Amino acid sequence: MSDTVLFDAADGVALLTLNRPEKLNALSYELIDRLLHLLDLIEVDDTVQAVILTGAGERAFSAGGDIHQFSNSVAQGANAAVRDFVRRGQRLTARLEAYPKPVIAAVNGLAYGGGCEITEAVHLAIASERARFAKPEIKLAMPPTFGGTQRLPRLAGRKRALELLLTGDEFSANRALELGLVNTIVPHDDLIASARALAARITRHSPLAIAAIITAVTRGLNMAIGEGLMNESEQFARMIPSHDLAEGLAAWKEWREPHYTGR
Repeated sequence: MSDTVLFDAADGVALLTLNRPEKLNALSYELIDRLLHLLDLIEVDDTVQAVILTGAGERAFSAGGDIHQFSNSVAQGANAAVRDFVRRGQRLTARLEAYPKPVIAAVNGLAYGGGCEITEAVHLAIASERARFAKPEIKLAMPPTFGGTQRLPRLAGRKRALELLLTGDEFSANRALELGLVNTIVPHDDLIASARALAARITRHSPLAIAAIITAVTRGLNMAIGEGLMNESEQFARMIPSHDLAEGLAAWKEWREPHYTGR
């Protein structure tokens, strides 16, 4: 299990690599559990300020759920399938979406099914020019189950999302960019370096402010505008007694670089 996701940390960034290349990095139950465990550890590690998530090998980010394992759960009935597969996958994507440190997907190849849903859930995504995406669950006579029926329409719009969900057709990195699924496309060999550069542009700022922005945006998407504005105000109010806000204001007035502590 410990090898299903590789962990490496350097310069304040954790690189998490889905590591089942022989299975196109399919999301086995063990892999999902390992990824959730690592996210728990990273959250309380003050030396890590951002996360990059990618796939091992040259072919796939993740081709989606482990169908053989999922089929065994289906054979046990609806309760087992929902408990073991659906809830586990939704727990992962919800965790990524609301994670207090920025999570960047570096999509290095196929991002099908659950791999696409992870891309939808993370805060930012950079795609290799080789990346390919699909919502192929309908070909198995089922809907997406890790949040794809909810997040993709929010990103792409109802009609464009339904076309992808109802056809199961593959789409390119350029199409993913048009739909708002990824932020940019880069040459394949530049993918991880580009993700690290984006992380550096973010983590130069206060980690408290980063977390506040992520929280305000994530919660606000599911609120009416009035509630969202209240949430925004609450996130700002939490910053008032912080060292980081005082430091940011002082640095601006003194024309110097701020030195944030995350406190």
